Amino acid sequence: MTMKSSLCTAILALASFAAANAKSYDIVLDNAVKAGSVQLEPGAYTVKVKGASAVFTSVRSGKSYTATVKLASDGSKHDATSVRIVTEDGAEVLKSIRLGGSNTTLEFNE
Repeated sequence: MTMKSSLCTAILALASFAAANAKSYDIVLDNAVKAGSVQLEPGAYTVKVKGASAVFTSVRSGKSYTATVKLASDGSKHDATSVRIVTEDGAEVLKSIRLGGSNTTLEFNE
């Protein structure tokens, strides 16, 4: 592989990654939850991945909240976007979001 074709391959890979991250995903939270260090109120949100962050935008108010995430790659594509919420010390905590149509899971830690 020549230097020029290697550079083109790298640029295409980065562009593909950026395009995948530009997609938004819809979730609905029935109760208030903590996502990392961010408190989210009940309601509908669109979620976009920007680097190592998830940006939640409230459909109702338009207000955005940013939480740090770890991107995990699973073996197969997820059929639909889904959230995993657990109760810790009486509070609901968002642990992960599986992004529908991809093999990516967003993992939240504090």
